[in-house]
Amino acid sequence: MTTARPLLDEPAGPHILFVEDDAVIRDTVRIALQRYGFTVSTAADGLTGLELFRSAHPDLLLLDVMLPELDGIGLCRRIREFSLAPILMVTARGDDLDMISGLEAGADDYVVKPCESAVLVARIRSLLRRASFTSVREEPVREEGAPARAGAADGRGVLAFGDLTIDTCGMEVRRAGEIVALTPTELRLLLVFAASPGVVLERRTLLRKVWDHAWDGDTRVVDLHVKRLRAKIDAERIETVRGFGYKLRR
Repeated sequence: MTTARPLLDEPAGPHILFVEDDAVIRDTVRIALQRYGFTVSTAADGLTGLELFRSAHPDLLLLDVMLPELDGIGLCRRIREFSLAPILMVTARGDDLDMISGLEAGADDYVVKPCESAVLVARIRSLLRRASFTSVREEPVREEGAPARAGAADGRGVLAFGDLTIDTCGMEVRRAGEIVALTPTELRLLLVFAASPGVVLERRTLLRKVWDHAWDGDTRVVDLHVKRLRAKIDAERIETVRGFGYKLRR
């Protein structure tokens, strides 16, 4: 394991933990990320990565799929048992199974290697922005005693959709009164839906608003995150409109 620290007179950038068993790739990516101002720790196997994640609490985990001791999919699942930190998977070109397995295990996004430094940094920054996201568009305050309509915020910034409530100030989601643990990406996705209840949102629109991606023909990351979100808030809450996209039921 190695950790690159900034000079004393430089502020520490976001801390990235990169788990990769290939020493050349590990060092190349570490140096590239350092040049963009990130603080980087590295691990060569899954178990070491898990131990380092628990002790260092990085801002983001960059994770290869093929790892010794504990593979990337298993490591992703282990970390999701106790952390909602952003996870970016690195998959082999053309290996759809790795991509799907990684997203289903709890990863927020993926990149295909070899990947240009600028593309990797853009994906990392997008995930970090999502993780620090703390507010949404303000809604009109409802007059005291007036009935709440689905999707309208009350005076405390709480949106209600049946038994599902979204506290847009505290960034807290509850279902039937119980807190729902959402990753930053899942929360951002839900907030985008909640801003336009009943409106069909195309997959490419969701890619742009949630992932900051220009549409590149692959929207499976949207479908898999909708699947994960449905499992947590109620499968019937988000409706599929075939040929178009998804909408949040009012």
